[in-house]
Amino acid sequence: MTRPLTIALSKGRILDETLPLLAAAGIEPAEDPGSSRRLVLPTSRDDVELIIVRATDVPTYVQYGAAAVGVAGKDVLVEHGGDGLYEPLDLGIAACRLMLAGPENPPPVPPRRPRVATKYVRSTRRHFAAHGRQVEIIKLYGSMELAPLVGLADWIVDLVDTGGTLRANGLAPYELIANITSRLIVNRAAMKTRHEEVSTLIEALRAAVGEHAAAAG
Repeated sequence: MTRPLTIALSKGRILDETLPLLAAAGIEPAEDPGSSRRLVLPTSRDDVELIIVRATDVPTYVQYGAAAVGVAGKDVLVEHGGDGLYEPLDLGIAACRLMLAGPENPPPVPPRRPRVATKYVRSTRRHFAAHGRQVEIIKLYGSMELAPLVGLADWIVDLVDTGGTLRANGLAPYELIANITSRLIVNRAAMKTRHEEVSTLIEALRAAVGEHAAAAG
């Protein structure tokens, strides 16, 4: 018996905005992913199941074939590196910005080699290298906004939606590093061994994205 096609998702905004697209493709979870304790969820189709994992783990599950398909933010994919993955479709959901930010009232003379706190180490390193600027990167996983407040870092690189958290902590956005949306990713081997199933899903989601964009525009 062929294993169901497994789609890896993460709870939160990406899940909330992916579910309507999957529904348009004829795939709906049999239980509410937000309240269910099950990590593997059957769907309205016997040949498709969902797994709910941490956002940063989605590319790993897809890369190693535990899921054939997944949805992950571009920020996560850049940090992961994209090994073993295809990225056939920008879903255009969960949009936000990866920003360099710092104090609203910075010192008149910027630090010679600023310390930058972030969990987006690869993106941060690329950004400053592209501009020929040297920084010291401090990797954090918690609230980035705290780092400048207590003197751990001069600047931060983090995802920004409305900017409310920055303002509440006396910080301001300085530079746009990247516009972020969520992407459909596919395991390279699954693209070959389950080509018809995966291609059908991609095209159904592509149509759903187009309809959503048309309705929004």
